[in-house]
Amino acid sequence: MTFAGPTNAGHGGNNATFVEFCGERFPVVPGQPFYIGREATLTVDDNPYLHRRFLLLHDENGMWWLTNLGTHLTATVTAADLGFTAMLGPGARMPLVFGRTSVVFSAGPTTYEVQVQAGTPAPSLPPTTSPGNGDTTRGVPNFTESQKLAVLVLAEAILRRDGTGVSALPSSAQAAARLGWSLTKFNRKLDNVCDKLDLIGVAGMRAGGGKLASNRRLKLVEFALSTGLVSRDDLPMLDAEHARNVAGG
Repeated sequence: MTFAGPTNAGHGGNNATFVEFCGERFPVVPGQPFYIGREATLTVDDNPYLHRRFLLLHDENGMWWLTNLGTHLTATVTAADLGFTAMLGPGARMPLVFGRTSVVFSAGPTTYEVQVQAGTPAPSLPPTTSPGNGDTTRGVPNFTESQKLAVLVLAEAILRRDGTGVSALPSSAQAAARLGWSLTKFNRKLDNVCDKLDLIGVAGMRAGGGKLASNRRLKLVEFALSTGLVSRDDLPMLDAEHARNVAGG
């Protein structure tokens, strides 16, 4: 098996979005789809086992998304600094919320790696329509307001990013303090959310034997962003919840 692409590409400016391959940087422009494949915006190789347009990088709702346009190839998406790895199968898509991301895929005997630096595609999100009281989101299970807050606080740093990069997700203790909750309450709400998602088949909520998955918070944030469960419009809920709990003693 041969390997094409960098194994340790350097870091660039956090606000710019670009793809690096074999030491060359390719800018990605908001509003313009960027394709990766055999005959694409980034043509990685003339490998006949590789789709003409295999991966699509585009901006939507204030975030960058990676979509697998192929029919049989799978890409592995990794944010090494955060210990996050996910498989992107045919027809699947995911938000690139971790700043610097490595994308590895194989076609025939050759394995390729591209690095994606995802900046901020737009200064703000376009107006969106949300349910009446913010307690439920179409297409996902019904969540109470407190359960949604448990998810929102984990995604806060990503939703607030302004081109300065993405911070690691908060610890449970930090998340609880942000909401003015006890650690026990936060963990209980997080467990409730993960249980609901596990029941509908969302991967990564539980490990083998029913144990909690070690990286479930990363998986949860990925799911919440990709389904619109939380958005920047929801962020004021965090300050309101903190103020309410602090005021209440």
